[in-house]
Amino acid sequence: MKLINFVAFAPLAAAFAPSSPIGRNSISTTTSLDAASIQFVRGLEEKVIPDVKLTRARDGSSGVAKFQFDKPNCFDASTSQAGEVTGMFMIDDEGEISTTDVNARFTNGKPQSIESTYVMKSPGDWDRFMRFMERYSEANGLGFTKAG
Repeated sequence: MKLINFVAFAPLAAAFAPSSPIGRNSISTTTSLDAASIQFVRGLEEKVIPDVKLTRARDGSSGVAKFQFDKPNCFDASTSQAGEVTGMFMIDDEGEISTTDVNARFTNGKPQSIESTYVMKSPGDWDRFMRFMERYSEANGLGFTKAG
């Protein structure tokens, strides 16, 4: 089981749990998917499970999620015809959360990883992101680790 590391700067442990059944970010509200998925190319589900680090302001007003994907399938030769990376799209039954803060890392001219950052600017964005991560974790067998 892969673990997600959550680092938070909040005084209460309850701030890390999903609360109920997220400029560079946008939110929409329609999708037909039952499970949560991440896409870099529209229509191409990313199969590589990321390492995720999460921080939150002490007052709960904002937060940042950093994703690290090692050797994502959007770089595979077999998927190169699907299109170009235009952002990171987190899709679930509530809709879509997206960010354009996506960077590729290269070694010897070959793509090796993608690092992406999603900024949450309000408590509502945080709650929506946590609901997505709960669904994504269930769909992909991820665990939750609270940083001490």
